[in-house]
Amino acid sequence: MQGPYNRRKRRKLSSEINVVPFIDVMLVLLIIFMITAPMMNQGVDVELPKVSSEPIENQADPVIVSVDKAGQYYINLGDDHEKPIELDEIGDQVVKIVTRNPKTPVMVRGDTNATYGQIVTLMSTLQGAGVPNVGLISDPPSAN
Repeated sequence: MQGPYNRRKRRKLSSEINVVPFIDVMLVLLIIFMITAPMMNQGVDVELPKVSSEPIENQADPVIVSVDKAGQYYINLGDDHEKPIELDEIGDQVVKIVTRNPKTPVMVRGDTNATYGQIVTLMSTLQGAGVPNVGLISDPPSAN
């Protein structure tokens, strides 16, 4: 006495995930980031000196302190505001960063037209804040 219900085969549910919409979204995001990444410029617009040197390897995100051609100081802490900051405030902020993570590299971006005295004063302030090594950022020379 088998009824008509036993003759039909039941379909087994598929447990696979359809990844095609996920791939479409990821490709769109990839294209958006590829277009917008070159447009993002963090920090202050500084004309760096052209010097050939070996690049250094960073273990952590560096703190970048900038000096523009007018002699104003800026610090890049990951936020987007570009307000000039006093030299004493730079020292206080760098002390807080170095005490939290002593291996944080500190780099100086100095404009080509900034005076030597401004760069040396900044480096002295950074050393007074407990930074053992201060790096200088430069652009590679253009091949003409």
